[in-house]
Amino acid sequence: MPLLQAVLQFVRAARHRPEVQRIALIGSLTRDKPEPKDADVLETLISLDHLADFAELGRKLKGATQRHNRGADIFLCSPSYQYLGRTCSFRECHPRRACTGLHCHAGGHLNDDHYIVTLASDLMRHPPIELWPNPGSRIEAQHDVWTLLLEPLMLEVAKAPHGP
Repeated sequence: MPLLQAVLQFVRAARHRPEVQRIALIGSLTRDKPEPKDADVLETLISLDHLADFAELGRKLKGATQRHNRGADIFLCSPSYQYLGRTCSFRECHPRRACTGLHCHAGGHLNDDHYIVTLASDLMRHPPIELWPNPGSRIEAQHDVWTLLLEPLMLEVAKAPHGP
């Protein structure tokens, strides 16, 4: 499934960033939905210092999913489970673009469109599927999610010389 392959590549690229505390899967890929329309990823970040890098990874994930008429969102939260927003879809900030964020933050790339989307604190605390640093599922994961996403990540974590 192209969505899961794209998420796997995203996790492999994002997990090495020192600001990333956790990467999780939420949304339709965690449910028994025959044709999920998008991939929803939740990143817990200890810092927004390099948000431009995360936004670039997010744009790559979106591009990979759009090639298959699907989409992706990268939701961001703090270690205290405060919802921060989503990564911005634009490479550069332009006031005339169809940006839904309320502010352009220092360095940009944070779509703080809380009036459109927000996440429940319980979802941020206990996402259904954790992809990194401890791949596993709090729910009965779909077979394809398990075999194409969780199993490869679990093997990679197990083979890592010093843990995740």
